[in-house]
Amino acid sequence: MELSPQEDVNRRMLRARDEMDRRYAEPLDVPTLAAIAHLSASQFGRVFKEVYGETPHRYLQRRRVERAMTLLRQTDRPVTDVAWDVGFASLGTFSRTFSTIVGCSPSEFRVRHEPVHVPTCFIAARTGPRESAPPFPGQTAVSEKRTDPSAP
Repeated sequence: MELSPQEDVNRRMLRARDEMDRRYAEPLDVPTLAAIAHLSASQFGRVFKEVYGETPHRYLQRRRVERAMTLLRQTDRPVTDVAWDVGFASLGTFSRTFSTIVGCSPSEFRVRHEPVHVPTCFIAARTGPRESAPPFPGQTAVSEKRTDPSAP
């Protein structure tokens, strides 16, 4: 069975995204990911954003922050070590990115969230800074995007 051009692109982009998910803590660059998708670097960035709604860099940052959230909840490792464990080379960049995505600093997040002893796939479905389909049938998804800048 032959794939439509859009299905082919979607599968190639999924391969690249899967590689980002597997190697989130490693240094990854656009040319490497573009080669996985069999696209030029400029095409890859454009197509990735069309398919997933965010740039490859933003996706990778979000993925790293999601993993950091789990480590902050389930370990007592210092925040600096967590930052390095998930692929950030700078504590400042990690803290700024984490705060932008989650809405509080990594230290504040740790204080506010006690350890949860359930499989991480359940945690990811219920929490996390991403917009996604409803986690369970019958629930509605909640967007983190705010249209009213005065809203808390």
